[in-house]
Amino acid sequence: MLWFVCFFNYADRLAIFSVFPPIKAEMGLSDPQLGIIGGSFMWVYAAAAPLAGIIGDRFKRKTLILGGLIFWSLITVATAYAQNYTHLVIIRALEGFGEAFYFPASMALVSDYHGHETRSRALAIHQSSVYAGTIAGGSLGGIMADYYSWRSSFYFFGWFGVLLGIILFFFLKEPNRGQSETENSPAELEISQSNIHRSFTEILESGFADIVEILKTPMVRILILVFVGANFVAGIFLTWMPTYLNRTFAMSLSMAGVSSTVYPQIAMVLGAITGGILADRLRKKYRGGRMMVQALGLFAGVPFIFLTGWTLSIPVLALALIGFGYFKGIYDSNIWASLHDVVRPHRRATAVGLMNCIGWFGAGGGAYAIGIAAPVFGMSACLSANSLVYLCVALLMTLGIRAFMHGPATEDLKAKPMAQDLPEDVSRV
Repeated sequence: MLWFVCFFNYADRLAIFSVFPPIKAEMGLSDPQLGIIGGSFMWVYAAAAPLAGIIGDRFKRKTLILGGLIFWSLITVATAYAQNYTHLVIIRALEGFGEAFYFPASMALVSDYHGHETRSRALAIHQSSVYAGTIAGGSLGGIMADYYSWRSSFYFFGWFGVLLGIILFFFLKEPNRGQSETENSPAELEISQSNIHRSFTEILESGFADIVEILKTPMVRILILVFVGANFVAGIFLTWMPTYLNRTFAMSLSMAGVSSTVYPQIAMVLGAITGGILADRLRKKYRGGRMMVQALGLFAGVPFIFLTGWTLSIPVLALALIGFGYFKGIYDSNIWASLHDVVRPHRRATAVGLMNCIGWFGAGGGAYAIGIAAPVFGMSACLSANSLVYLCVALLMTLGIRAFMHGPATEDLKAKPMAQDLPEDVSRV
């Protein structure tokens, strides 16, 4: 059920990138303005993510997930009614706010159903919906723009999302928090109960206290910085690749939308499944097993990123997009599973929200940076330069594993809950 919710989460946010050329022509926009339209979603999404995470650890996650789905789907419909640049910036910002509540709640919910032995595979299967939604948004956005208008895909995705949200209110179930963590104490499994009936001010205070505690873990800080770099590159590819193919290779909107999504995203599905299976196996042997898999994906993706901007051959470009996609999928499959290995269950939604916040500011920065840099250095050079970003974050991940995650899997950070990690009333008991 969450797979389909996440499908619309990505289809709705990405359809607009395939229709940048007709929007630019109709509204007379510049490349930096298009970059701000792309970035406005990411920046508001990032700003709202910490609040979404704090609320996700303290309220029913089913309500947050499905309420968010209906809200952002209605905003997607509203995109079709935009008449100028200001409308698009405001609408995209509102969509970013609505979608920010999905990942913190859903990732915590999935991790409550799956422990160490199956978590990477479960989250990898869920991650495949990101790629399917990206394909649908990018492809249908371009195809429907060619045959109807650039506005048509927003009606399509928006109304189907509303319908899905209504249906799933009857079927989606809420698990107990921490139920998959058999090594936790009964007190820790009941932590969420201490948050019920608190005032909003108390919730924010305890939430920000949780953020401080989360950031005290060195590996959390490293995972967040790596996520910033990976999202910087992803934001550029998602935002500008359809336009790059349209301008550089003279592809139609349909072909540019399909080519920029189908090649890398199908490869990402295969990469995510590979990464999930491999990570679950390595996690049985090493504490940093999931992170080792992520580092592998980052290192292996470097040459393919360089190739996307360097080549002028369409077959070679397709190969580069497939290679980049496959190894990005390997990294992506363990983004949240790795984070949950070093964060306690009652802080997981908050940790995801925090990571999404910082990471998507990076993605928004990438989308805007290319709008500024491409007229000066050329789009091809800007795309190839992203290989250096991937190399740097791969090295950072490797250093973090060696410094903080060495040792066998039995040395689990969550095996011995400590009193200072529990709310005052629970630790006192």
